[in-house]
Amino acid sequence: MADQQRQGGKQIPPRGYTAEDVEARRRWLEERTGAALPEFHLDAPEELEGLVENQVGYVGLPLAVAGPLTLRGSHACGQFQVPLCTLEGTLSLSMTRGMLAAHLSGGIETQHIKQELPRSPIFVFEELGDAGRFREWVQENLEPIRAAAEATTRHGKLLRIDQHPIHNRVILDFVYSTGDAAGQNMVTLATHAACQFIEERFRGERGCRWLIECNLAGDKSPTHRNLLLGRGHHVIASCRVKGSVVRRLLHTTTDEMIAGFADINIGSRLGGVSGLNLHVANALAAIYLATGQDVACVAENAVGVCSGEKVGDDLLASLSMPSITVGTVGGATRLHQQSANLELLGCRGEGSAKKFAEIICAAALALELSLAGAIVSNEFADAHARFGRRGE
Repeated sequence: MADQQRQGGKQIPPRGYTAEDVEARRRWLEERTGAALPEFHLDAPEELEGLVENQVGYVGLPLAVAGPLTLRGSHACGQFQVPLCTLEGTLSLSMTRGMLAAHLSGGIETQHIKQELPRSPIFVFEELGDAGRFREWVQENLEPIRAAAEATTRHGKLLRIDQHPIHNRVILDFVYSTGDAAGQNMVTLATHAACQFIEERFRGERGCRWLIECNLAGDKSPTHRNLLLGRGHHVIASCRVKGSVVRRLLHTTTDEMIAGFADINIGSRLGGVSGLNLHVANALAAIYLATGQDVACVAENAVGVCSGEKVGDDLLASLSMPSITVGTVGGATRLHQQSANLELLGCRGEGSAKKFAEIICAAALALELSLAGAIVSNEFADAHARFGRRGE
């Protein structure tokens, strides 16, 4: 990555570890984006109500930036500098390298497919017949159930209720659109109200019991369901990296990258990896911390599928992420620095969550591209020795 500065010029952040280097990067970022990051200050304890209990202090995390991320998306278009909170040396530089490779090749194309967030209560009956009658009753009473759920939220919409019968049980998969909020609390409260309505109105021969979640929804868990059906935003990112850029920036060839992807996929299958990617979780955790997201959602979101194809002399790299559980309102997005970082991305206001999800998917693709290049070119260990260690 040593020749990035020469190739990218002022397109990538200035390097260095001194206070002066940090200030130079802040000036560079303001010149590139027109957005000045605010002076750092801790949010008052009163502002943390609803976010943390038993607070005893703060933990400081360094804030970095990666770019230029050039996007041609259904909601995100233009050039972005992506904020990252990370303690892993090489991550910021590696993501920047992948972004620069895509930028020099025309950028990354993204498509927002859908946004659906499920909550899956389970109803248990003493007799199989009651379970069958329950399924019919729910189907006949969808509208009043929907009304009970949506009465708890201004922005959430109940899209459908999918039924999954198993023995004397019925799982009701409530699937919502949550607008610009990540929506985990929203769908929990809405579904709880709907389940109370069902309990009061449904009259079986005998009673039933229910749990608000049976874990089918895959909340905070890497599941096959999230990979297939999604949880949150479903986004696809793709970039055709020029063969010349693969050689100059990634120090390998398109053919070697394709062979590398095939070998990595074999290992992923043998290891039982959910999805096929190297470290989507790395991009998610860094961006989530910087922008006030629920970092535990990395578990359910890191199930993306990444692949490479050869088109002429070029490398067509693609990443499908069916589960991106993020928001631009609610939760910790209101905190001082996290709010400023969303402003830096232009991800505030109505409809901005879809834009934000596209930026996340594209940034993750850039990081996948750079790491794959480092592994194939046998620079992986050298890069970590140079940028990821001190005093070990």
